[in-house]
Amino acid sequence: MKNERVYRMTFSSVYPLYIQKVERKGRTKADVDTVIYWLTGYDDAGLATQIDKNVDFETFFADAPQINPNASKIKGVICGYRVEKIEDPLMKKIRWLDKLVDELAKGKSMEKILRS
Repeated sequence: MKNERVYRMTFSSVYPLYIQKVERKGRTKADVDTVIYWLTGYDDAGLATQIDKNVDFETFFADAPQINPNASKIKGVICGYRVEKIEDPLMKKIRWLDKLVDELAKGKSMEKILRS
C-alpha cells in the first residue's frame, strides 16, 4: 500500500520541492515547468489549475492532456528503482517526472532531458 500513499500526495505539495531541488543546482522554475509540460502536455494555465485545485498525483496524471510518446525513453534509477522496470502505470509516470527533475538538478542539457 506504499503506492497508494504516493498516489494520494498532492501535486501542489511536491511541486515546490521540485523547484527547490533544481534551484539549489542553478536551474529554474521555468526548467521544471518545461519538463512537466513535455511529459504531461499541460500548459501554463493547465498546470496552474491543477496546482490551484490541489489535486493528488493520481488526478494530476489522469487529467494530463497527453503523456509524451517519448516518455518511454526515460531510463535509469530513481528512488532505488529502475524506471523502465516499474509495472504500475501511475507509479511509472510519477517516477518519470522524478527522473526528469533529477536530471535537471544534475545539470543535464534540456535537449537530453527531453529526449530530443
